[in-house]
Formats: sequence, structure tokens, C-alpha cells
Amino acid sequence: MLFSRHSSRETPYPAMYKPSPQDLIAQRVTALAPLVKRIAHHLMVRLPANVEVDDLIQVGLMGLMEAAQHFDETLGVQFETFAGQRIRGAMLDELRQLDWLPRQVRRQLKEVESAMTQLEHQLGRPAGESELARHLGMPLADLQRTLDDGRGHQLLYLDDFAVDDDNPLIDRLLPDHAANPHTLLEEDGFRQTLIDAIRRLPEREQLLMSLYYEQELNLKEIGEVLGVTESRVSQLHTQAISRLRACMREWLSEPRRN
Repeated sequence: MLFSRHSSRETPYPAMYKPSPQDLIAQRVTALAPLVKRIAHHLMVRLPANVEVDDLIQVGLMGLMEAAQHFDETLGVQFETFAGQRIRGAMLDELRQLDWLPRQVRRQLKEVESAMTQLEHQLGRPAGESELARHLGMPLADLQRTLDDGRGHQLLYLDDFAVDDDNPLIDRLLPDHAANPHTLLEEDGFRQTLIDAIRRLPEREQLLMSLYYEQELNLKEIGEVLGVTESRVSQLHTQAISRLRACMREWLSEPRRN
């Protein structure tokens, strides 16, 4: 186990004392309050820089309180499992109301992605940051600042499927009426292309993705493993996502395979 689990077992009360529902709710919230903080910090690498972790924790605590109030022991589910879903759901619901990335930042990241594609074709390998900066004609510090601003960059946006108003890319790829990006994510070709793209990432970025998505470490923990700051972890994550997006955009732009 790379990290400890918070126990959701309730402290037994003396036999003569029967806890009130309010007591049980307070006990559950107290026991799993650290889980809220952990989930918030784990989500931060995927969120834009204007999102404050304290705000996310506040929303998560509200989700935890709601979970404690509605938990039904007779369903045979552990409270920690039930609460974890409610906490994460509350945070994501709040985040869906935000504009994740300004369009200017997204345009800058698309330029980075295009440079990555061009250089990988030229070099036959993923380009390093210094090579990317030279190709883009900008100082390395400016490139890293762009990557930092791009925290929260996602693998796919709905905008990726709109080539123009008359001929949306999503309609060419998935012409049926049920077509949507979620259907695309289930496609074997898409999944295999993504797997291949992950395997082509530089070793350190592969490790970062594994630590974050498979082992569920947060920014600070990943930074300790890699020997870099939390800010640098965020930059590397954005860079890895940009590399993957560059590969996936190529796949999306190719003619539909039968």
C-alpha cells in the first residue's frame, strides 16, 4: 500500500448510551475529513491554476456531510466507499460550472501540440522541452510558464470535434445519431492509439502518469518521487497530456477506419 486508508469504522459507545443520529453524522464526518483533503489534492493536477484547493475541500466537506446524512448501513456498502463517491461527485459538479481553461491558453497549448507533432516526425522521438522552446521561438521559461498556465489541460474537448460548422469532425467519425465523444472513447482504435501514445512518452512522463492515474499519488507525493517541485510536476503533467493530445488529434483527423 502506497498510502494509508482512513478507517470509517465507528467508535463504539458505552452500552448504556445510544448515540443520536446527529452524533453518528458528526463521527462519520470527523473520521473521513482527511479523505476530503486527499481527494482534493489528487484532483488539483487536473484543474486550472485559478481553482483553489481550499475551495475544493470546502465543497468536498459538504459532500461528506451529505453522505453521512444519507448513508444506509443496510445496503452492505462501507461508508468510506459511499462517502468517497459523494465527495468526488460534489467536487466535480462544482468544477463543471467553471470555465476550465481560457481560450487564449488553450490556443497556446494547441501551438505547443502542433510543435510536438512536427518535431516528433522530424526527430523520430518525443522532443525535449529545450527543443520545443527553440522550435516555437520562445525562451524555455516562457514555455514552462505556458505549461503551468495549462494545468487542467484535458485529453479531449468538445471543440476538438468541430472542424467547421458544415462538416463537424464528430459527424465524419461517428455518423450515427448517438455519436458523441464518450462513444469515441470506447472505440478499440482510439484506445489502442492512446496506449501506443503513452508508451512513446519520455520515461519520466510515463512514470508521472503511472504515479498519478494508477497509484493515485498527489502532486506533493509525485514531486518527492521525481525529486522536483509540485509546480514542476504540474508542468510535466500538462506536457504529457499535450503529447497525448497531439497523437490523438492526428488519429481524429485521419479518415475513418472500417
